[in-house]
Order: sequence, then C-alpha cells, then structure tokens
Amino acid sequence: MEIIIDSEFKHLLPELDPEALAMLEESLLECGCLNPLVLWNGILIDGHNRYKIIKKHDLPFHTIDMEFDSRDDVIIWIISTQVARRNLSSLQLSHFRGLHYNTKKHLVTNQSGVNQHVEVDAQNGQQPPGTTTAQLLAAQYNVSRNTIRRDAQVSDAIMAIGAVSPEAKRKILSGRGNISRQRLQELASATEEEIKHTAERILDGTHERRQARVSDQVESNQAEEFENFLSQITDDFKVKLIAIPRSRNPGKSKIALRAFINMLEDIYLKI
Repeated sequence: MEIIIDSEFKHLLPELDPEALAMLEESLLECGCLNPLVLWNGILIDGHNRYKIIKKHDLPFHTIDMEFDSRDDVIIWIISTQVARRNLSSLQLSHFRGLHYNTKKHLVTNQSGVNQHVEVDAQNGQQPPGTTTAQLLAAQYNVSRNTIRRDAQVSDAIMAIGAVSPEAKRKILSGRGNISRQRLQELASATEEEIKHTAERILDGTHERRQARVSDQVESNQAEEFENFLSQITDDFKVKLIAIPRSRNPGKSKIALRAFINMLEDIYLKI
C-alpha cells in the first residue's frame, strides 16, 4: 500500500540515536513488526523509524487508521503519545509542552465558541469555565502554568529556527545546539535576522552558551517559585469567587474586593 510521509509529522520528535535505531532494527528482524503503523488519511503519524527499517528489509507489516478533525488534533496526539513513550531531555520536554500549548490554543474555545486565534466548530468543545489552556496542560504535565507559558516561548523560538534551518532545529533538540532554554525564551520575540543568525551559528558550531552566574540562577529560581505561588493563589481565588452565591445587593462584596485590589496595587508599586 502507498503510505504518505508528511515532513512536519516525521520531524516533530527528535530522531533516534544510532544505537537505539540499531536496536530497533535488530528487534524487527528477529521478531517482525508486532505493532501496527498508525495512519491518518493515508499519512503515517506513528512508526516512522519502524517504517524506514521495514522498507529497507521488505518486512511485512500492518496498519490501523485513526480519525482526527484537523492537523492540529494529529499534532497533539503525536506529542501526547510520544512524550509518554520516550525518555526526553529537559529541553525536549519544554519544546513539546510548549508546542502542545500553542497547538491546543487553536482548538479550545471560550463560552462564545471562539478563541483569540480562529473560529471553531462545536465539535471541538468548549474551554471549561474559569479554566485556561495553560492550567489544563499544567495539570496534565504536572508543572505550573507559568512553566507551560515559558515552554511556549521555547517552542516558538525552536520552530522559528526550524523554519530557517530544519537541521539547526534537529541539533537543538538533540542537545548539540549549545543553546539554553533561557536564550530560546529571549529569541521568541527576536527579529527574523537574529533568528537566521542564531541558526547559522548553531549549524557551524560557533554558537556559545552563555554561562549564568550563580546569583542569576538563584534569582531565577526564586522568581519561578514566586510565580508558581501566585498561580496557585490565583487559581484558588477564582474557584472560590465563582462559588460565592450572587447577592441582590453586592455592595459589601464589591467594597471588600476593591480593598483587596488596592492592597495588591500597593504591593505591585513597591516591587
């Protein structure tokens, strides 16, 4: 049968290292292809490494077809499946969590059925009231929602570099790009020229990782801890605020809430 290879799906996750690929080849030659290749509309979405070895040795295989509403749905399925299956590095996890976040934002809706990016069909479902995409994925990956948002910046930068040079993107995800997550976060808002220059330096091996000072790292850790603390407080506050019965005379509640807002403003101005 004719199987379609989609470049975006194929290169979504990092390639296996030569040793792991050799072990997979040995297993397929000895036991055959026991797990089916997964297709979507004839496009291979799971099993690229196995398919490469299958074609090389003309091994028998079977397939299963899955149904998705869009490419974004496929990308989310690939990420969720492969992240759970593979032993990924910290940087790889950041990228895929961020990519999951950026992709999912195109699918979830608010209560009016529309999000900030696109109009969507009712089949996509609504975002639960009072819940953000960052909160949903933070719970799924057991991290804070601020971590998810930072991951989105990392992913934005990696995808931008990949658009200039797919090989530079592969070097980053393989750990050979000599670039930190913090630098990638900064590049999320960089110009095209800066992205292109970074990709070139990663390709020729001249990109140097900036050495963070111990004091900078301590400050960064404290800032992240504070952000996580605020995220938890905010989430709890929203849940309790929604649960408060609506009063016919909300005057006292508004006065108390305004006093709380004023207190936060005073704290903000002192930081």
